[in-house]
Amino acid sequence: MAAIPELLRKSKTIAVVGLSSKKFRPSYGVAEYMQAHGYRVIPVNPNESEVLGEKSYASLEEVPEHIDVVDIFRRSEFVGPIVDSAIRIGANAVWMQEGVVHEDGATKAREAGLAVVMDRCILKEHMRLE
Repeated sequence: MAAIPELLRKSKTIAVVGLSSKKFRPSYGVAEYMQAHGYRVIPVNPNESEVLGEKSYASLEEVPEHIDVVDIFRRSEFVGPIVDSAIRIGANAVWMQEGVVHEDGATKAREAGLAVVMDRCILKEHMRLE
């Protein structure tokens, strides 16, 4: 996927859907790493008020700024509505973490002009750039 390095270089704001404040959760470690590497990380989780010093939002539609990448830390069966939201808010890309695969959502996002990364870890891909 030659587009991944370019996507990571151009992106500045990542909304992490399903980000947990529990430090042992993969979403927390990945978001913490991305934040430490200069990305603005916005938590999207209705069960959290704040994660990593950032206000958490219940939905993508509530985030008051432009989102470059919607990073999805939810099970595959929940991806469809998240992709719909990503399209509605004009995100540049949808990134489905390792183990998250949703072909219909990926197709829909691509048809709407969004870049799509599926079944890959954004932290691991970023580390390859270093």
